Amino acid sequence: MIKTLLVANRGEIACRIFRTAKRLGVRTIAVYSDADAGSRHTREAGEAVRIGAAPARESYLDITRILDAARVSGAQAIHPGYGFLSENPQFAQACADAGIIFVGPPARAMSAMGSKIVAKTRMRAAGVPVLPGYAGAEQGLDELAREARSAGLPLIIKPAAGGGGKGMQIVREESELTAALAAARRLAQSAFGDGALLLERYLAAPRHIEVQVFADTHGNFVHLGDRDCSTQRRHQKLIEEAPAPSLPEPLRERLRAAALVVAREIGYVSAGTVEFLFDGHEFYFMEMNTRLQVEHTVTEAVTGLDLVEWQLRVAAGEALPLSQEQVRLEGHAIEARICAEDPERGFLPSAGRLQRMEWPQMEAVRVDAGFATGDTVPDCYDSLLGKIIAWGRNREEAAARLAAALKATYSAGVHTNERWLARILESPRFLKVRHNIALLDKSAAEFAGSATPLPEVLVLAALAAHHGEKARPPAAGAAGTASPWDLRDAFTPNLPALIPYSLSWRGETYAVELEYSGGKPTAASVAGRTRLALNNVAAESGSITAQVEARRHQARYQLAGAHVYLWTADEQYDFLLEDPRTREFSASAASGGLTTPLPGVVVSVPVAVGQKVTAGEVLMVIEAMKMEHTITAPYAGTVATIHFSQGARVPEGSALLELTPQ
Repeated sequence: MIKTLLVANRGEIACRIFRTAKRLGVRTIAVYSDADAGSRHTREAGEAVRIGAAPARESYLDITRILDAARVSGAQAIHPGYGFLSENPQFAQACADAGIIFVGPPARAMSAMGSKIVAKTRMRAAGVPVLPGYAGAEQGLDELAREARSAGLPLIIKPAAGGGGKGMQIVREESELTAALAAARRLAQSAFGDGALLLERYLAAPRHIEVQVFADTHGNFVHLGDRDCSTQRRHQKLIEEAPAPSLPEPLRERLRAAALVVAREIGYVSAGTVEFLFDGHEFYFMEMNTRLQVEHTVTEAVTGLDLVEWQLRVAAGEALPLSQEQVRLEGHAIEARICAEDPERGFLPSAGRLQRMEWPQMEAVRVDAGFATGDTVPDCYDSLLGKIIAWGRNREEAAARLAAALKATYSAGVHTNERWLARILESPRFLKVRHNIALLDKSAAEFAGSATPLPEVLVLAALAAHHGEKARPPAAGAAGTASPWDLRDAFTPNLPALIPYSLSWRGETYAVELEYSGGKPTAASVAGRTRLALNNVAAESGSITAQVEARRHQARYQLAGAHVYLWTADEQYDFLLEDPRTREFSASAASGGLTTPLPGVVVSVPVAVGQKVTAGEVLMVIEAMKMEHTITAPYAGTVATIHFSQGARVPEGSALLELTPQ
């Protein structure tokens, strides 16, 4: 068995690998960039080595720095996790040349699948079903455009290297083709260092089915069942499950057999995943991920196996622990990815300090977390914070458990998506297996939360704010006194106490007035109109309970500065307390000023000062957390000023450019 293991990754996958390594008695070593100094994965390792600055190319993607860290720490083996260098054959070969065990497939197997162009050609020759398209060596943009027109629309453009949905572009109209090819080339070069592209017939609404395979150096191959990863947004998986539901058994067997053909064809070793698209009648080979997948956890849940342990044993030269006949699958498992993003603002990535990150603790629920309360979520990497996995005797039980676990997750300081994911799991579309990879891109609005907070929610938020004010320590020098100025109860002689609060949420402000009598809240008015009777109000340990009219309501809360974070059974709110006595009013920075809603890097500025633009025209493209976000003109006008050039890093809320209305 390997004695010392360095994990060339970060976040939840590094923490997950360390957990198995520690159980096996393996010494663990973390690497980190400046953005991750003191992060959870560095705290959970036995040793941590700095490898460079925040940009991935200067740290997690720098082969030389990682190998230097391995030498300095005396690492016997390197596990790449997923993402970054995990599917880079040069990295695997560099490890071998340095005498370090690479926990994954050999470089030759990676090379065979590292390029989707090469992979499609080989799999077609091996008899595996493949979608029509273009996978040629001519890679000029003009040549690709000609091949795209020849293949016909709609089609999808993919980077030949890498995976994870990064850089993919869908083209439905010929007018979109030129811009889509340029964007795909730019992202492919940025994310993977390889601008080669693949064109493929686009299936509008297939399911994404994949098979977990495993192989050792002794010629043994097994599959560990299949998974469905059809719940995706912008080609990024969000909910995965095992086994794949509602597949005819004969087709399921053919699918698993095809996956083993793919693995044998390239002489595969270690854990790998063969991915297919299923159109309801036939499946088509899409790609093979030559690494451990994010969703390997659902396979572990239904097989009872530890795939990281298998990887370590195979890397040490051992044979697979089980034969195909010995592999057993039991029950159903579903995983949800908790990401730092805001579903209510177009899934904009979110970054910053986690005021709270409370993960669920429930029976038959597993959490693989990469962040905890107090950690900082950087703006320069993937938005994944952690994963929650639920097992059940059947699919319905697993879905119900996972939805409950998501509602028992509490985060503050950074926007997250757990309540939104819970609504998907409870939807008829998901439960009746009527979902596909297009569901969230076309119907995301079906799972949106409340557009306006209910009056009782606003009342709970105001009560939480008031309790927090009362619980605040007395002013300096007032300790041991009972000064009426420290009571904060709006006491008025011979009259009920009226305590106003102004709560801002998603750009709207709501006025709430609490009425106290005899030191207890007795009523509340919302927006000066709705008056609600209050009874049995109790606030303790971050929980607020109140009977509003005839119904009892309860919520968790946390105060942080001017923020009131409130969690009900189905929603999470981030209210901002506005104080009209201290609010500073200022004019807009400039007429036509356009700001970025998230921190990122400018990747394209297709306009110039003095240029006339039409409404909807692209002004700037920002890349944040591995995704591109387009800033468009809200109206026709003339570009007056451009504040950031291509390659510049912009903080959240920065004015990007000024546009003078036409």
